[in-house]
Amino acid sequence: MSAQSREGALEGLRTGSGIPDFSVVSGAQVKKVLAGREKEIAELVEYAYQLHDSGRTVNPPSHFLRFPDRPNARIIALPASLGGNVAVDGIKWISSFPDNVIRGVPRASAVLVLNDPETGYPYACLESSVISAVRTAASAAVAADWLSRERERPRRIGFVGTGLIARYIHIYLTATGWEFDSTGIHDLSAEHAEGFRGYLRGADGAGEIVVHDSVEELIRSSDLMVFATVAGTPHIHEAAWFSHHPLVLHISLRDLSPEIVLGAANVVDDVEHCLKADTSPHLAEQLIGGREFITGTLCDVMRGAVQLPEDRTVIFSPFGLGILDLAVGRHVWEESFRAGELTVIDEFFSELRRYG
Repeated sequence: MSAQSREGALEGLRTGSGIPDFSVVSGAQVKKVLAGREKEIAELVEYAYQLHDSGRTVNPPSHFLRFPDRPNARIIALPASLGGNVAVDGIKWISSFPDNVIRGVPRASAVLVLNDPETGYPYACLESSVISAVRTAASAAVAADWLSRERERPRRIGFVGTGLIARYIHIYLTATGWEFDSTGIHDLSAEHAEGFRGYLRGADGAGEIVVHDSVEELIRSSDLMVFATVAGTPHIHEAAWFSHHPLVLHISLRDLSPEIVLGAANVVDDVEHCLKADTSPHLAEQLIGGREFITGTLCDVMRGAVQLPEDRTVIFSPFGLGILDLAVGRHVWEESFRAGELTVIDEFFSELRRYG
């Protein structure tokens, strides 16, 4: 949708006061809009990264709500503003409650609120767990493409962690042209590993599917590694396991020891965001007291500003930027509007006259 038609969509929902009507987009609608559009969404995420690199975004630090009585749980607020042809302000509010998995429901739940750049009024609330997974997967696919352009394209992929994020990353990789001779799996839960293997059996491009009892065995047999766990502290400490120099998508950010990070070429989405909250790169910075181990950002790679070595492990550590959620969420809202499937809440804003 062009910038003009985007503005037309928003104008079409403005009331007589100039305030846009408020709408709700369900998870079912989100999935319907995004299904089969992986290449389009990957291009949108890449564009959002480029806007960020050129200074046309605002992406403040994420804010963590933690609970003394539930130390493994958190809710995170990601405010952001996106310019360019996808101008929108907003915030993602995403919870991570790992104990949900024991209850048989997903760990994460989220909503995304979109705000009108002209008036500041929120005009949509979208179910955002799928949007969050999709933007993460699209980011991983974009990174895997750019970071493998100067090396032999990996044919053996390994997944540590087999939840929703892992599934979406595999979907986005294969939808953007990746094919694998083998797909390795490791998960602390045999049930979850078997569930992921069941998904892979029905998917394209997986090749031979192997469930590994040993993380070491999985890493040594993979050229492209995906870490998508809920680890809060590093649990991978052996640098020798990476002696074959794989490409690593360190999506969960806290799996690798700082020593492994320091021995690799490190690419991040945003330096300031990634080097905080005790991520593995943040621990590496604390260990040596500097940031010289950071090779550059993904956009640095896109612009040719940095060269990646072929004789070292390359690690991509994305903190996850709120601008990506906004880009994907705005797209979902636009497509729902165009399809006539927005659920508009009448009189959501009821006090619009200053003096009654």
